[in-house]
Amino acid sequence: MAYRLTSSLVQRAAAHAGAPTGLRFTERQLYYEVCRLLLPAHHLPRLVPFTVFPPISIEAFEGWLRQSDDLPGLLTRPGKSPTEPGRSTPEGDLFDYALPRLLICQSHAIADMLRVNGLPMESACPVVSVDELPLAAGLVRMLDATAATGDGARVYVLHDDSPVGLGLPEAIGERADLPDSATIVPIGLRRSQTAALHLARAGWRSSSPVEIESVPPAVLLRSVHRLVRDVHRRREPLVDLPAVREAGFLTWPQR
Repeated sequence: MAYRLTSSLVQRAAAHAGAPTGLRFTERQLYYEVCRLLLPAHHLPRLVPFTVFPPISIEAFEGWLRQSDDLPGLLTRPGKSPTEPGRSTPEGDLFDYALPRLLICQSHAIADMLRVNGLPMESACPVVSVDELPLAAGLVRMLDATAATGDGARVYVLHDDSPVGLGLPEAIGERADLPDSATIVPIGLRRSQTAALHLARAGWRSSSPVEIESVPPAVLLRSVHRLVRDVHRRREPLVDLPAVREAGFLTWPQR
């Protein structure tokens, strides 16, 4: 009985994690999806920001996962040996082009997840992790070539809401061997973001880190697409009231 309940819960969580377009997701993203099913704090209003404690431990989840059937969309844990940039393309002049943006992830698994879900192609933004630093010489040359076209390249950093994560942008400046023309742009996570989303922490204390994997996969992918392309949301009025009044709409009839 308990096996059927936990297996059903994991299957439901996997369906949620892959929605709405069959996304691929990591094991830790699936763990946090199970947490959301057990403790759906993300449905509460954002007016009172707070993070939540994890309702189950990662060890308990791993036990459930071992007993579950195959889960479509679940990524295997990526290896730590990176693929050399440019190895899969025959173009000999690949590194002669300018590269206006690059994304560096604290989590190697999240970098792999974003790559598998097509972010580098759709947003013209290569994705690497801190495990792949320092950058390949070809990538550094491409970033530096962007300065000749106007503004320098922008290197986005996606990190956890933790002391290590918050210090990562500065550390990357020292480790990545970036050109002087490049600008490092942190894109989160920060406590103001994680608390507004009521994300689950990686521990029981209120000060415990919040991992980037705790963001729902679809929300994470959509947000990173928007941020690396520098697309900012702007609320447009449903109706341009001054214009419609001039046209005679919503005005008192003239006698």
